[in-house]
Amino acid sequence: MNTETRDPNRLTAWAHGGGCGCKIAPAVLQRLLAQVPPHLAPPELLVGTATSDDAAVYRLRDDLALVATTDFFTPVVDDAFDFGAIAATNALSDVYAMGGQPLLALALVGMPIQQLPEAVIARVLEGGAAACRSAGVVLAGGHSIDTVEPIYGLAAIGTVHPDHVKTNAGARPGDVLVLGKPLGVGVLSAALKKGLLEADGYTEMRRWTTLLNRAGAALGQLSGVHAMTDVTGFGLAGHLLELCRAANLLALLETAALPVLEISRTLLRQGIATGASGRNWASYGDVVDLSALPAAERGLWQTLVTDPQTSGGLLVACAPDALAAVQAAFTAAQGNPGWVIGQLQAPPAGMPPGVRLR
Repeated sequence: MNTETRDPNRLTAWAHGGGCGCKIAPAVLQRLLAQVPPHLAPPELLVGTATSDDAAVYRLRDDLALVATTDFFTPVVDDAFDFGAIAATNALSDVYAMGGQPLLALALVGMPIQQLPEAVIARVLEGGAAACRSAGVVLAGGHSIDTVEPIYGLAAIGTVHPDHVKTNAGARPGDVLVLGKPLGVGVLSAALKKGLLEADGYTEMRRWTTLLNRAGAALGQLSGVHAMTDVTGFGLAGHLLELCRAANLLALLETAALPVLEISRTLLRQGIATGASGRNWASYGDVVDLSALPAAERGLWQTLVTDPQTSGGLLVACAPDALAAVQAAFTAAQGNPGWVIGQLQAPPAGMPPGVRLR
């Protein structure tokens, strides 16, 4: 489409994909990273690239470590302020997912300067700044370039006590899985791009994507929390699989317990989903077992567990006796206790790590 014909008030029309759904597919990313020579990391680097974690962690002293991350994407909504707020919330989530507290951020901005009105671009920046203020984060500058598609995000810095760092690699057999936000945001974003998302659906989408995962800082201090990540572009199954592979475990998910935005179910029955869901399934579907589900339900659940979640919830693996404390941390931070969605166990002999729905 010629850029001259695009509506500057419909930001999603300027992007080939939106939000975390524009991430490179897991299998492709894995192949690309495999070609990068390994770097000899100093002992101060507590978390690097080894486990595909949410952020890097660098120890400054025995009681203090830096958490560093960056995240950006193309528009997932049309409203410029909301786009900025969602992108910033999503970026800060990586610090929370490590058990850290974000302190400082720099904006990453790419905009088609000659096509989008300056007022629209300014609203994106306002939305990002508002999300940072809500999190108590100083937005101290950034970098901007002229691009074909609108892009916004943050480079974020936080702190954490080295003893409280939570990675995606420490889960144990018997751990309970708790999810902080419902699934289905990718489906809603696909409907919005097609002009099929009603006002109530947009309200739900905005509610969850701008909800800060600030519970992560409190969860990091709980010894019974063994692993943590956030669910974003690879979908619930993809990010859970990273956790399972790191600890050689099998995840058993209870479909009856999985939180799903009801509007997304309706849209799925109309055949609306993101292309990223299919790319995700192609990357890891061979180790996601749906065979215990009724045949008529497998397609729906396949799409939901691969649905890219823009600014999705924290996924926590904790000891059963720590569940009450985990739910209390979620309640204090976001007004609900999260959802218990399954459990981890050692896989049967000869079976690789994976995810099983039942």
